[in-house]
Amino acid sequence: MTTADTDFEIFLAAPPGLELVLCEEVRLKGFKRPVVVPGGVVTRGGWPEVWRANLWVRGASRVLARVDSFPAVHLAELERRARRVAWASVLRPDVAFRVEAVCLGSRIYHEGAAAERVETAIKSALGAQVSPVAEVVVRLRIERNMCVLSVDTSGELLHRRGYKQAVNRAPLRETLAALFLRQCRFDGVESVVDPMCGSGTFVIEAAEIAARLNPGRARNFAFERMATFDEEAWRAMRAPRGVRTPTARYYGRDRDAGAIAMSCENAERAGVTAFTDFRCAVISEATPPDGPPGLVMINPPYGARIGDKGELAPLYGALGKILMQRFSGWRVGLVANDSGLAHATGLPFLPNDAPVPHGGLRVTLFQTDPLG
Repeated sequence: MTTADTDFEIFLAAPPGLELVLCEEVRLKGFKRPVVVPGGVVTRGGWPEVWRANLWVRGASRVLARVDSFPAVHLAELERRARRVAWASVLRPDVAFRVEAVCLGSRIYHEGAAAERVETAIKSALGAQVSPVAEVVVRLRIERNMCVLSVDTSGELLHRRGYKQAVNRAPLRETLAALFLRQCRFDGVESVVDPMCGSGTFVIEAAEIAARLNPGRARNFAFERMATFDEEAWRAMRAPRGVRTPTARYYGRDRDAGAIAMSCENAERAGVTAFTDFRCAVISEATPPDGPPGLVMINPPYGARIGDKGELAPLYGALGKILMQRFSGWRVGLVANDSGLAHATGLPFLPNDAPVPHGGLRVTLFQTDPLG
């Protein structure tokens, strides 16, 4: 791979179980022939496509540029093949790096030793220093004796949009919220109501989608520290374009005044205050806003970390009754890690997909058609 390469593999990571949802987003964003693979989506392109993926794609947790792949069954062979990679065309000698390795079902099984061999190969080619806290990470995956070397172009995980400085307990990651909104067929032109909004993730993410604001607009990326980086081209790519003023509004309610304060602060940093509405309110006060029906998105307490499930069942029951009585015509998306609690709402859920990992738990998105 060199700076002139325009057609290499680009891997976008997704939570297991949501690869198809991410693939649809990647396809609609105009990337070349995206294909679902375990743990994410593979597309092809050059470095501008890598930058664009980090800037544009809402559902990916990180973007990897595939540097090389080859078979190897012992450490000496791994190091020899890694030395053949044109590292000077990808990494900078003045920027520290580190290597992280994963070994699965292979003759090479010691991940630390494998990482050290690749570090030795890169140091030999570049003279760059290895640091355990380096932002630039080379990822080595050895599966069934096939080695894949990639450069992590994102740095911090992509759910860190750059605006959320304040969070409540058990926050939902922005990337997961974006994928759940897509699963609920959110189109960016309808209102979204979250009656238990916490730090405002669903509401702010929906507002950003409606305003066509790039999710990566307010943060930095690891690729800015690489030899392939073109600052002038990146500045032009990052310049705002196609932004629109949403016709709908996005509503967050929570009984906790502190959560509402957090949501307002986060919305202001995200630049969506003009079309979001956060207020302190309990579930019994939930009412639909004026205008056509839209989408109710909820990430209520699960019980596994915040409250006892037995105590939460009445809350879920009350939530379901209020939605059925007051939100006729609205669709509902509810995130839960316990199907019993979800069904305690009494809502007419559609068949759901398999659970997905979230913060050490497994959660499921329960959806309805428009309520009668």
